[in-house]
Amino acid sequence: MKRRKLSPAELLIAIAALIFVFPVAMIFITSFKPDGEVIKFESILPKQPTLANFQEVLGTPEEIPLLRWFLNSLGISSATTLLVLCVASLSAYAFSRLELPGKKWVFPVVIGTLMVPGQILLVPVYLELNALHWLDSPLALIVPAGGGAFGFFMLHSFFTGIPRELEEAAELDGCSRFGIFWNVIIPLSKSPLAALAIFTFVGSWNDFLGPLVYLDSVDHYTLPVGVALFQSSYASEYGLTLAAGVLCTLPTILAFLIFQRHILAGMAASGLKE
Repeated sequence: MKRRKLSPAELLIAIAALIFVFPVAMIFITSFKPDGEVIKFESILPKQPTLANFQEVLGTPEEIPLLRWFLNSLGISSATTLLVLCVASLSAYAFSRLELPGKKWVFPVVIGTLMVPGQILLVPVYLELNALHWLDSPLALIVPAGGGAFGFFMLHSFFTGIPRELEEAAELDGCSRFGIFWNVIIPLSKSPLAALAIFTFVGSWNDFLGPLVYLDSVDHYTLPVGVALFQSSYASEYGLTLAAGVLCTLPTILAFLIFQRHILAGMAASGLKE
């Protein structure tokens, strides 16, 4: 069977993919090398593959509480995702279906907050969290995330395209407004909700600046901040730092590989693909 030649566009896409994937692949491959092979680079693949780097990173919880940081990140990211899904879906449905006073003025203001860099909000959010005595606690990272406008914008675009006839039929059957939202809108929005969940979880998992500013105790650190602290302490031990980096990035890569179909479907359905 004759093989089809790649078009110039497909070739450029393949080269771009290789450029992006190669550094990540090198981190994974090099993490299985002993320090001697890491320092004296002779080949891409390890000559003597070893798990010693991972065993040392995971085997010293007193010095490197990696499991504690992992559980902190998992709990905070999961709670943040649940909060964002609830707030974004309810607010997006309200703005897409209800006649709210001042809606035409509030909507562009909410969308306009997407243009504000998050770093500008660090100081006012810090002061608010300090007044609430939430600093150095998971609430400092979970609650502010519920006010983000990205999920609202994403779901509003999708909810607007759902035919109103479906809601009218449910209303004739005696369904309440919340019942319509829960039994009609939510089942039809599984793809964008799944995509938003993955985006939120990965964004919260990878967040570095927020935990660095709002958390003080080492036991309360999330994985990115903990790994950064670990790397500064073991800067000369490249195998250990690479192993810690792999453990930090592996959950997000697995989440994308498992749910990539939902992510692409949600982007297409919400109109973000354009």
